[in-house]
Amino acid sequence: MAKRGPKAVGVSYRLGLTPGVFMESIVKVADNSGAQLARIIGVPHHKTKWRKIPGAAVGDMVVVSIRAGKPELRKQIMRAVVIRQKRPYRRADGTWIAFEDNAVVIMTPDGEPKGTEIRGPLAKEAAERWPRLSAMATIIV
Repeated sequence: MAKRGPKAVGVSYRLGLTPGVFMESIVKVADNSGAQLARIIGVPHHKTKWRKIPGAAVGDMVVVSIRAGKPELRKQIMRAVVIRQKRPYRRADGTWIAFEDNAVVIMTPDGEPKGTEIRGPLAKEAAERWPRLSAMATIIV
């Protein structure tokens, strides 16, 4: 069977970054909302193949369950944004970047950050996608 369409170099539909955190990953919470550890339990708007585990990259929204922190926050289901990932990913300018840990920032259902400051560095991709996070960060890498 003959191939159809123009020959293109690379994959045109994969615009995102390399996923670094997947479902059931335990991640650090990098804001001052009161949560310390969270488990990723879902990736909204992520479609996969049968039996493939959904993953998220820097700047993606995830659904988390708070595992450690203040007693009133524990066992709560919340939304969060991935701000750091250990797995190296390639930027558009050709540089590769990887962080020391996987970290998220807890968000409210309408997309506002729950805390008022971010501990540690914030990835540039997350800062561009979520401008409110860039105002809270001390350092953007």
